[in-house]
Amino acid sequence: MKLFFSLSTFIITFFLTFTGVQAQKKSTDIIGFWLNEDGDAKIEVFNKGGKYCGKLVWLKTPIDTDTKKPKLDKHNPVASLKTRPLLSLEILTGFVFDGDDEWNDGKIYDPKTGKTYSCLIKFESPDKLKIRGYIGVSWVGKTTMWTRATAP
Repeated sequence: MKLFFSLSTFIITFFLTFTGVQAQKKSTDIIGFWLNEDGDAKIEVFNKGGKYCGKLVWLKTPIDTDTKKPKLDKHNPVASLKTRPLLSLEILTGFVFDGDDEWNDGKIYDPKTGKTYSCLIKFESPDKLKIRGYIGVSWVGKTTMWTRATAP
C-alpha cells in the first residue's frame, strides 16, 4: 500500500509539474521592455496584427555627437531611409509564436550595421531572451541575449 501511495504521489506531482511548465509559456510572455546585450538600447516588444514586433524606445546616447541632433538610421543601405530617427524604429518584425517555446518567422534589423537577418527568439530564463539572427539557416548566425527591463 505504501508503494502504491508513493507511486501515485510521484505521478500526480510529475503531472502537475509538467502541466505547469507547459502553461507558463504563452505567446504574450515576450511582450514588454528588453535591454540589449550591450546595454545601450531598450526595445519594446508588442503584438501588431497577431505578430510580434519590437521598436527602439530608449538609447543610451540618443543624440549624435557630431550633429547634436537625434541619431539617424545612417547605416541603412536604402538612401531614403538614412534620415529616419533611430528612436521608435521597428527593429523586430513579423514574429509568430510556435505554440511551444519559440517565436520565429521574423526579421531583426541591426541599425549599427544596416543589415537585416532572419531571426528566432526563445527564453533563456524568465528574464532573458536569446535572440538568434541568421542568414539562410539558423545554425549559421549570431546569438545575443536581452534582459527584461522597465519602461524607459
